[in-house]
Order: sequence, then structure tokens, then C-alpha cells
Amino acid sequence: MSDRPGVDASIQAITRLDLRPAPGSAPAWAMVRSHALMETRLLLRNGEQVLLALVIPLLLLVGVAKAGGVVDLGPGRRIDVLTPGVMALAVMSAAFTSLAIATAYERRYGVLKRLGASPLSRTGLLTGKVVSLLGMEAVQLAAIGGVGLALGWNPEGGLTAALAACVLVLIGTVSFASLGMLMAGTWSAEATLAGANLVYVLLLVVGAVVIPAASYPDPLRAVATSLPSGALAEGLREVLRGEGLVWTRAVALCAWAAIGTALAIRTFKWE
Repeated sequence: MSDRPGVDASIQAITRLDLRPAPGSAPAWAMVRSHALMETRLLLRNGEQVLLALVIPLLLLVGVAKAGGVVDLGPGRRIDVLTPGVMALAVMSAAFTSLAIATAYERRYGVLKRLGASPLSRTGLLTGKVVSLLGMEAVQLAAIGGVGLALGWNPEGGLTAALAACVLVLIGTVSFASLGMLMAGTWSAEATLAGANLVYVLLLVVGAVVIPAASYPDPLRAVATSLPSGALAEGLREVLRGEGLVWTRAVALCAWAAIGTALAIRTFKWE
């Protein structure tokens, strides 16, 4: 018995398929997802960035918590004041310092030039990096929260406080990431390396990150809480003490995010 009719039917079915190439870019969300995965792999391979983003905040948390009266953290339990501040520091480390330095050197070595020749837009580049950062920050905050709980941290407010803290972290990430991209896209790699580290140290000292704003003199307190570091750290302290979300903190972070994003998109140079 011949199977020729079946073969003929298969050939006809194949010839009806449209095998013509369909050139064109992938959907925007697919490009952002692919870029975010690439950024995450590069981040995990870079020991210096992991040190800055995770190891230093954890060492600072344990060291200051065990320092007793050496570092004055004002009223309240030390660990309850310190843990939210170190969480804010971790966000700043990953979303500003590490991102700015890594992007500046990518720009110097021509990596961004190649990305600029692809269909990935400036907004897509920034979005992909922010998505990668959010994944890194989830690991950071889980580690810091776990160590804080082991040291006696007692967050209050339940699920509502946790959701409010997530909102602050998200807005803070966009704020710091946009400022980091603004620096990396307009300065040289060497200048970005020096500038990002200098800003990191300055905000650590006067930005109400580790030491709460209540311990600052009145004029400096207003300046510290208007900075993105102070707005995020103080906002997290208030939320995780069960006091609820203070909207002035969220508004300050949104203002920094809007200004930084607009300037980064407008001035970012691929090479």
C-alpha cells in the first residue's frame, strides 16, 4: 500500500506555511527583560559591586549594633534605629554607587555604544538596569532584615508597614538609579569613580542614613531629610516603627526621581 497521499498532504501543508523572514525589533518589554537579565549576570560576576552592595552594609549593621555607646543613635533601641538605615544604605550602594561606576566603565569601553546601536532606547536601558537592581535589592534587604532580626530588631506595623516600605524602596531605587545614570552618562569613568564614592561617603556621614536625623542640629536636619538618602532612611524608620508612611518622604523621593530621570534621559551620552 502506498503512503504517497500522506506525503503529498504534508508537502502541501509545508508549502502553505509563511516562512518569509519578518525583520524588526522585539517588543519593548522583551528587550528590557533581556537587558535586565544581562545586567544581573554581570553584577553577580563583579566581586567589587557585591562587596559594596551587600558585604559592607552587613558589616556596618553588625559593627554599629555591637558598638554600644561609641556611636550615638539617639533615643530608641539601637537595632530598631539602625536596621532601616542600613537598608537605605544598601539601596544607595546598589542603585547609585555601583550602578554609576559600572555604567561609566561600560560607556568608556564601548559597551554602551553597541547597546546604542540596538533598538534598546535610553528609557529601556535605564529601565532594564532598574529591574536588575530591584532583584539585587531584594537579596540585600532579605539578608539585612534577617541579620537585624537575629540581633533583636522588632519591626512594627505588620503587612501595611511592609507594603509602605516596599513603596519607599521602589521610589528610592528610581531616585538613586536616575542620579547614578546621570553621573555615568555625562562624566568620564575616572570622574564617576571618584564622584560616586565621594557622594557615598558624604551621604553616609551627613545624609541621615546610619545616624537618624533627630541627632542632627536643626539646620542640618532639614537638609539631611531633603536628600534622597535621608528621605528614604527616615521614611523606613518611621514606617517600620509602626508610625505609618509620612508623605513628605515619598514626595521628596518622587521629586528626586522625576528630576534625575528627566535629566538622565536628556543628557545621557552613549560614548
